Amino acid sequence: MELGDSFFKKVEKKTKVSKDTILSLANKLQQGNMKDEATLREIIHSLSGMTGKPVSKEREDKIVKTIINDQVPTNVEKMF
Repeated sequence: MELGDSFFKKVEKKTKVSKDTILSLANKLQQGNMKDEATLREIIHSLSGMTGKPVSKEREDKIVKTIINDQVPTNVEKMF
């Protein structure tokens, strides 16, 4: 599925995150080792900076542990 410029313009308008930044993060996610703690922390910091939402050390640790231990729910309903 290919996303067009109109999609990215809508996202950028709502989030203030540019298409290039989104694509850069997507590339990092595709190429990164999602079991590598340093990679995960870098991605968390990137997302935190993009969204302007700080992530505490405790929450970051919990996110990293959840991903490394394959405990991420596949059902969205289980996430909340």
